[in-house]
Amino acid sequence: MPIHDQGYRRYLGSKAAVGKSWQVITRAGIRTVLAKRSFIALMLLAWSPFVVRAVQVYVAATFQQASFLAPGADTFREFLEQQGVFVFFVTIYVGAGLIANDRRANALQVYLSKPLTRAEYVAGKFAILFLFLVSVTWLPAILLLLVQTMFAGNLAFVQANIFLLPAITLFSLLQVLVSAMTMLALSSMSKSSRFVGIMYAGLVFFTAALFQALRGITGRSSWAWISPTDTLEQIGAYIFRVDPPYQLSPVMAIVIVITLVAGSAWILERNVRGVEVVE
Repeated sequence: MPIHDQGYRRYLGSKAAVGKSWQVITRAGIRTVLAKRSFIALMLLAWSPFVVRAVQVYVAATFQQASFLAPGADTFREFLEQQGVFVFFVTIYVGAGLIANDRRANALQVYLSKPLTRAEYVAGKFAILFLFLVSVTWLPAILLLLVQTMFAGNLAFVQANIFLLPAITLFSLLQVLVSAMTMLALSSMSKSSRFVGIMYAGLVFFTAALFQALRGITGRSSWAWISPTDTLEQIGAYIFRVDPPYQLSPVMAIVIVITLVAGSAWILERNVRGVEVVE
């Protein structure tokens, strides 16, 4: 029997570019979520307000008697705030187990033992949640603006409200960033996706209830900084150039959002490790 040379051979395969490993995590996560029929049903429900608004725009543009239904700049702010309900459910559905399930299966050791940094791991998980949240905020809002332009047959509305493009983008990104970072931080703190979902819901509802209680006791709405949801609503009013609903300065609201995102990033840095570190 001939003995073949088993010496060194140059690797002839392709080598993945450095810094793109997170894309593998993102693609796998997206496929996993889209395979669930219940999630598809949730996404269809999340797009139902867009259909209602589109019909409203069509009726306003077609029938003179319904001109009072014509959208204004504030319509898009209201639409994004209404989508906040679906942002909440999509965040819990998609994000609760993103890191918690890996912790339960001790998969972090496997992920981080490969040529994959913690930043790439977190980026891959973040991208999963980011893409789905953008699809229920920024995407339908931009499409609604396009629908309005199409039915109007001109660019008069867009030209008169050119700030809507950056306003929709900025406010949508703030909604997505705060929700995604908060959820990932909570998911990194537990091995139970159900408990993570409860913690997230508790954070949203408890802070909102606490704000309303303090508002009722003191008569001042400046306590809105306690609730991330109401803080975002305040920032949204400034972005869309409408009267703010609360007595909360824009600087304070921005500081709260930055603090929440930075705190979430710190928690992720502490909890996403390949091995347990005992100090």
